[in-house]
Order: sequence, then C-alpha cells, then structure tokens
Amino acid sequence: MPHLSVHISEEALDGTTEPRLIGALTDAVGAVYGEEFGRLVGVDLIGIPQRRRGLGGRPAEIDAPHVTLSMREAAYRHPKVPDAPARLVRALTDALADVLGEDVRRQVLVTLDGVPDGRTGVAGTLV
Repeated sequence: MPHLSVHISEEALDGTTEPRLIGALTDAVGAVYGEEFGRLVGVDLIGIPQRRRGLGGRPAEIDAPHVTLSMREAAYRHPKVPDAPARLVRALTDALADVLGEDVRRQVLVTLDGVPDGRTGVAGTLV
C-alpha cells in the first residue's frame, strides 16, 4: 500500500486544509498510476509547530512541507508507468501548491522511499 507522510507546519492545518490535502495528494498518486491505485493510498499529516522547524540552521519563517512516499520499490520502475519518480515528484508538488498556495512550491521536498519485495506486511502477513 502506498503511504504518504507529510510533515507540515501545524499552523497550515486549520480543520479545512486537511481533507483538501489528503484528497489532492491521493489524487496526485492516482494521476500517475491510475484511479484504482489511488484508492490504496494512505496519508498521514504530521503537524509541526512553526517554532520547531528549522531551515539552514534557523527557525523556519515559511511553510516547507516535506512529503515522503513509501511503497514497493518495483512501483517506481513499473513498465506501464514511464518516468514514475519524476511524475510523482511533480504531481505531489503540484498538489501541495494547489492547496497551500503557489508560494509554497519552492519549499516542497519530496522523498520517494522504495521498500524491497518481502519487506511489507498487511494484517500480520508478509506480502
């Protein structure tokens, strides 16, 4: 199952932003792999108080979301999805900018984690 963890300024999460972010990020992954795949996406929004986030050795004064997508390594090299990593980075960045505003785009960091086959379990079973 693809899983997104988003570390974001707590102040950006106001009760209305969360459903929009979850939907936009899920749709971004679905846009790369197909709508059916998008239904498998899990999203965790992890709020960090602004004063606890640093950039360049100083407390951050701007929103700088960090998105980590974790899924099976093979999905990044799927033959039916050419350039999947580049497409995912672009789609996830676009999703965040669409919801949070264009000024956030330059600060978005996307990390794609690949999990080797046989290193994931669901419901207590290795898959």
